[in-house]
Amino acid sequence: MSRNAVVLGVGPGLGMSVAHRFGREGYDVVLVSRRADRHDEYVASLAEEGVKARAFAVDVRDTAALLSTLDSVGPVDVLYYGPGATDLAEMPGEITTTTSAEARAAMDWLYPAVDVVGKVLPDVVERGGGLLFAGGLSSVRPMPVLGALALSSAAIRNYALTLHAALAGKGVYAGTLTIGGVVERGDVHRMVASRPEQFGNLAGHTLDPDAIAETAWRMFVERDRAEEVFSVLG
Repeated sequence: MSRNAVVLGVGPGLGMSVAHRFGREGYDVVLVSRRADRHDEYVASLAEEGVKARAFAVDVRDTAALLSTLDSVGPVDVLYYGPGATDLAEMPGEITTTTSAEARAAMDWLYPAVDVVGKVLPDVVERGGGLLFAGGLSSVRPMPVLGALALSSAAIRNYALTLHAALAGKGVYAGTLTIGGVVERGDVHRMVASRPEQFGNLAGHTLDPDAIAETAWRMFVERDRAEEVFSVLG
Protein backbone atom coordinates (compact mmCIF):
# COMPACT_ATOMS: atom_id res chain seq x y z
CA MET A 1 0.00 0.00 0.00
CA SER A 2 1.36 3.42 -0.93
CA ARG A 3 2.16 5.97 1.77
CA ASN A 4 0.98 9.56 1.35
CA ALA A 5 2.76 12.68 2.58
CA VAL A 6 0.62 15.81 2.30
CA VAL A 7 2.46 19.14 2.10
CA LEU A 8 0.11 22.04 2.83
CA GLY A 9 1.16 25.53 1.83
CA VAL A 10 3.92 24.24 -0.43
CA GLY A 11 6.28 26.80 -1.91
CA PRO A 12 9.62 26.62 -3.75
CA GLY A 13 11.62 26.75 -0.51
CA LEU A 14 10.94 24.64 2.57
CA GLY A 15 7.71 23.06 1.34
CA MET A 16 9.34 21.56 -1.72
CA SER A 17 12.39 20.47 0.29
CA VAL A 18 10.08 18.57 2.64
CA ALA A 19 8.28 17.06 -0.36
CA HIS A 20 11.56 15.87 -1.88
CA ARG A 21 12.84 14.50 1.43
CA PHE A 22 9.80 12.38 2.13
CA GLY A 23 9.52 11.44 -1.52
CA ARG A 24 13.02 9.97 -1.40
CA GLU A 25 11.82 7.69 1.38
CA GLY A 26 9.12 6.22 -0.83
CA TYR A 27 6.18 8.44 0.02
CA ASP A 28 3.75 9.60 -2.64
CA VAL A 29 3.50 13.36 -2.27
CA VAL A 30 0.38 15.52 -2.30
CA LEU A 31 1.08 19.23 -2.78
CA VAL A 32 -1.44 21.90 -1.79
CA SER A 33 -1.05 25.63 -2.36
CA ARG A 34 -2.83 28.65 -3.80
CA ARG A 35 -0.46 28.96 -6.79
CA ALA A 36 -1.67 26.51 -9.43
CA ASP A 37 0.66 28.07 -12.01
CA ARG A 38 3.67 26.53 -10.24
CA HIS A 39 2.31 23.05 -9.72
CA ASP A 40 3.47 21.54 -13.01
CA GLU A 41 7.04 22.57 -12.20
CA TYR A 42 6.80 21.14 -8.70
CA VAL A 43 5.40 17.80 -9.87
CA ALA A 44 8.01 17.56 -12.64
CA SER A 45 10.89 18.19 -10.22
CA LEU A 46 9.65 15.36 -8.01
CA ALA A 47 9.12 13.06 -10.99
CA GLU A 48 12.77 13.54 -11.92
CA GLU A 49 13.61 11.81 -8.66
CA GLY A 50 11.07 9.06 -9.25
CA VAL A 51 8.57 10.51 -6.79
CA LYS A 52 4.87 10.19 -7.56
CA ALA A 53 3.16 13.51 -6.85
CA ARG A 54 -0.17 15.26 -7.24
CA ALA A 55 -0.93 18.94 -6.76
CA PHE A 56 -4.10 20.79 -5.82
CA ALA A 57 -4.81 24.52 -5.94
CA VAL A 58 -6.49 25.35 -2.63
CA ASP A 59 -6.20 28.20 -0.17
CA VAL A 60 -5.92 26.43 3.18
CA ARG A 61 -8.23 29.06 4.68
CA ASP A 62 -11.04 27.73 2.46
CA THR A 63 -12.08 24.97 4.86
CA ALA A 64 -14.67 23.30 2.64
CA ALA A 65 -12.33 23.10 -0.37
CA LEU A 66 -9.43 21.91 1.77
CA LEU A 67 -11.35 19.10 3.45
CA SER A 68 -12.86 18.07 0.12
CA THR A 69 -9.37 17.86 -1.36
CA LEU A 70 -8.21 15.65 1.50
CA ASP A 71 -11.17 13.36 0.86
CA SER A 72 -9.87 12.83 -2.66
CA VAL A 73 -6.26 11.99 -1.80
CA GLY A 74 -6.88 8.88 0.25
CA PRO A 75 -5.39 7.88 3.61
CA VAL A 76 -2.72 10.26 4.93
CA ASP A 77 0.45 9.01 6.62
CA VAL A 78 2.27 12.32 7.10
CA LEU A 79 0.93 15.85 7.18
CA TYR A 80 3.23 18.88 6.91
CA TYR A 81 1.56 22.21 7.64
CA GLY A 82 3.56 25.24 6.54
CA PRO A 83 1.41 27.93 4.92
CA GLY A 84 1.81 31.61 5.69
CA ALA A 85 1.49 35.11 4.35
CA THR A 86 4.17 36.16 1.87
CA ASP A 87 2.89 39.60 0.94
CA LEU A 88 4.17 42.48 3.04
CA ALA A 89 0.89 44.24 2.36
CA GLU A 90 -0.73 41.56 4.56
CA MET A 91 1.49 42.37 7.53
CA PRO A 92 -0.39 43.70 10.57
CA GLY A 93 0.80 46.62 12.64
CA GLU A 94 3.34 46.09 15.42
CA ILE A 95 2.18 44.67 18.73
CA THR A 96 1.36 47.92 20.55
CA THR A 97 -1.09 48.87 17.84
CA THR A 98 -2.49 45.37 17.21
CA THR A 99 -6.27 45.30 17.03
CA SER A 100 -8.58 42.42 17.81
CA ALA A 101 -9.49 42.32 14.11
CA GLU A 102 -5.81 41.82 13.20
CA ALA A 103 -5.51 39.12 15.84
CA ARG A 104 -8.53 37.27 14.44
CA ALA A 105 -7.15 37.55 10.90
CA ALA A 106 -3.77 36.21 12.03
CA MET A 107 -5.46 33.24 13.65
CA ASP A 108 -6.83 32.28 10.24
CA TRP A 109 -3.49 30.49 9.81
CA LEU A 110 -4.17 28.36 12.92
CA TYR A 111 -7.73 27.20 12.29
CA PRO A 112 -6.97 25.24 9.10
CA ALA A 113 -4.32 23.28 11.00
CA VAL A 114 -6.92 22.24 13.57
CA ASP A 115 -9.45 21.34 10.87
CA VAL A 116 -6.94 19.31 8.89
CA VAL A 117 -5.62 17.42 11.90
CA GLY A 118 -9.18 16.53 12.85
CA LYS A 119 -9.71 15.22 9.34
CA VAL A 120 -6.54 13.13 8.89
CA LEU A 121 -5.76 12.02 12.44
CA PRO A 122 -7.68 8.72 12.35
CA ASP A 123 -5.64 7.62 9.31
CA VAL A 124 -2.40 8.93 10.78
CA VAL A 125 -2.98 7.01 14.01
CA GLU A 126 -3.92 3.81 12.17
CA ARG A 127 -0.82 4.05 9.98
CA GLY A 128 1.62 5.17 12.70
CA GLY A 129 2.39 8.37 10.82
CA GLY A 130 3.11 11.91 11.85
CA LEU A 131 2.21 15.58 11.90
CA LEU A 132 4.78 18.31 11.24
CA PHE A 133 4.26 22.04 11.55
CA ALA A 134 6.41 25.05 10.64
CA GLY A 135 6.26 28.34 12.46
CA GLY A 136 8.23 31.47 13.23
CA LEU A 137 10.75 32.34 15.92
CA SER A 138 8.32 34.95 17.25
CA SER A 139 6.57 32.03 18.97
CA VAL A 140 9.47 31.78 21.44
CA ARG A 141 11.21 35.16 21.15
CA PRO A 142 9.45 38.55 21.42
CA MET A 143 9.31 40.25 18.02
CA PRO A 144 7.01 43.26 18.45
CA VAL A 145 7.24 44.27 14.79
CA LEU A 146 5.34 41.12 13.76
CA GLY A 147 2.30 42.13 15.76
CA ALA A 148 -0.59 39.68 15.55
CA LEU A 149 1.44 37.19 13.51
CA ALA A 150 3.45 36.48 16.66
CA LEU A 151 0.22 35.44 18.35
CA SER A 152 -0.75 32.95 15.66
CA SER A 153 2.82 31.63 15.48
CA ALA A 154 2.77 30.95 19.21
CA ALA A 155 -0.63 29.29 18.93
CA ILE A 156 0.51 26.92 16.17
CA ARG A 157 3.64 26.04 18.15
CA ASN A 158 1.61 25.31 21.28
CA TYR A 159 -0.83 23.23 19.26
CA ALA A 160 2.01 21.12 17.85
CA LEU A 161 3.68 20.61 21.22
CA THR A 162 0.40 19.67 22.86
CA LEU A 163 -0.36 17.19 20.08
CA HIS A 164 3.09 15.70 20.63
CA ALA A 165 2.24 15.07 24.28
CA ALA A 166 -1.22 13.72 23.49
CA LEU A 167 -0.11 11.34 20.73
CA ALA A 168 3.21 10.07 22.09
CA GLY A 169 1.62 6.93 23.51
CA LYS A 170 -0.30 6.15 20.32
CA GLY A 171 2.63 5.53 17.98
CA VAL A 172 2.12 8.86 16.24
CA TYR A 173 4.64 11.69 15.97
CA ALA A 174 3.87 15.40 16.15
CA GLY A 175 6.47 18.14 16.09
CA THR A 176 7.25 21.66 15.02
CA LEU A 177 10.01 23.48 13.14
CA THR A 178 10.59 26.92 14.65
CA ILE A 179 12.30 29.13 12.07
CA GLY A 180 14.16 32.39 12.61
CA GLY A 181 15.57 33.67 9.35
CA VAL A 182 14.80 33.84 5.65
CA VAL A 183 14.50 30.40 4.06
CA GLU A 184 16.44 30.22 0.80
CA ARG A 185 14.56 29.69 -2.47
CA GLY A 186 11.26 30.59 -0.82
CA ASP A 187 8.88 33.37 -1.77
CA VAL A 188 9.89 35.54 1.18
CA HIS A 189 13.55 35.09 0.27
CA ARG A 190 12.92 36.25 -3.29
CA MET A 191 10.89 39.22 -2.12
CA VAL A 192 13.38 40.33 0.52
CA ALA A 193 16.37 39.84 -1.77
CA SER A 194 14.74 42.05 -4.38
CA ARG A 195 14.57 44.98 -1.94
CA PRO A 196 18.05 45.43 -0.47
CA GLU A 197 17.38 49.12 0.10
CA GLN A 198 14.56 48.12 2.44
CA PHE A 199 15.84 44.93 4.04
CA GLY A 200 19.61 45.19 3.73
CA ASN A 201 22.11 42.46 2.91
CA LEU A 202 20.83 38.92 3.47
CA ALA A 203 24.30 37.42 3.87
CA GLY A 204 24.36 35.36 7.03
CA HIS A 205 20.62 35.68 7.56
CA THR A 206 19.34 32.80 5.44
CA LEU A 207 18.55 29.16 6.15
CA ASP A 208 19.00 26.14 3.86
CA PRO A 209 15.59 24.49 3.30
CA ASP A 210 17.19 21.14 2.48
CA ALA A 211 18.94 21.11 5.86
CA ILE A 212 15.69 21.95 7.65
CA ALA A 213 13.85 19.21 5.72
CA GLU A 214 16.54 16.71 6.66
CA THR A 215 16.05 17.59 10.32
CA ALA A 216 12.29 17.27 9.90
CA TRP A 217 12.79 13.75 8.54
CA ARG A 218 15.07 12.84 11.45
CA MET A 219 12.51 14.18 13.94
CA PHE A 220 9.81 12.07 12.33
CA VAL A 221 11.95 8.92 12.35
CA GLU A 222 13.59 9.29 15.76
CA ARG A 223 10.53 10.71 17.56
CA ASP A 224 12.64 11.83 20.51
CA ARG A 225 11.90 15.56 20.44
CA ALA A 226 8.93 17.78 19.72
CA GLU A 227 10.75 20.83 18.38
CA GLU A 228 13.84 22.04 16.56
CA VAL A 229 14.77 25.72 16.39
CA PHE A 230 16.59 27.09 13.35
CA SER A 231 17.80 30.65 13.80
CA VAL A 232 20.35 33.00 12.27
CA LEU A 233 18.98 35.96 14.20
CA GLY A 234 21.38 35.78 17.14
